[in-house]
Amino acid sequence: MARRLTEEDQQRRTKVMELKRRGHSFEAIGAQLGISKQRAHQLYWDTLKKIPVQEVAEYRVEQAERLDEMLRRAYEVLERRHITVSNGRVIYHEDEPLADDGPTLQAIRTVLAIEEQRARLLGLNAPVKQELGGEVQVTYSFEGVDLGQLK
Repeated sequence: MARRLTEEDQQRRTKVMELKRRGHSFEAIGAQLGISKQRAHQLYWDTLKKIPVQEVAEYRVEQAERLDEMLRRAYEVLERRHITVSNGRVIYHEDEPLADDGPTLQAIRTVLAIEEQRARLLGLNAPVKQELGGEVQVTYSFEGVDLGQLK
């Protein structure tokens, strides 16, 4: 028989879900609630398992929207022109401000991370079944084994 959750347990689960939705790590959640990161992770997944299918679908939509906003902001950084500044001064090369590729490369890494998260959220990384067509003939060869002794 399942144990009934106390008010404190329910509040803790609610807080874990709220913090995770805001993007906090399990380590940060655990520190804030005075529990281990493993316990925060366990509470999160146990709670997710008990959420009705409709709510899970709504949660996925909410997460996808959050990822969309992050992606939009990352693309703003990616498309922006960045210049090199050293000691508070713009660095020039041939009378032109020197481009700084660092923020662009970081924005690319961020875009890739967001897209990876989206793929996991939507199940796009699931193994793909492939069906082979045509006639296939398989031949097994056993070396060093007397097939007559395998009965």
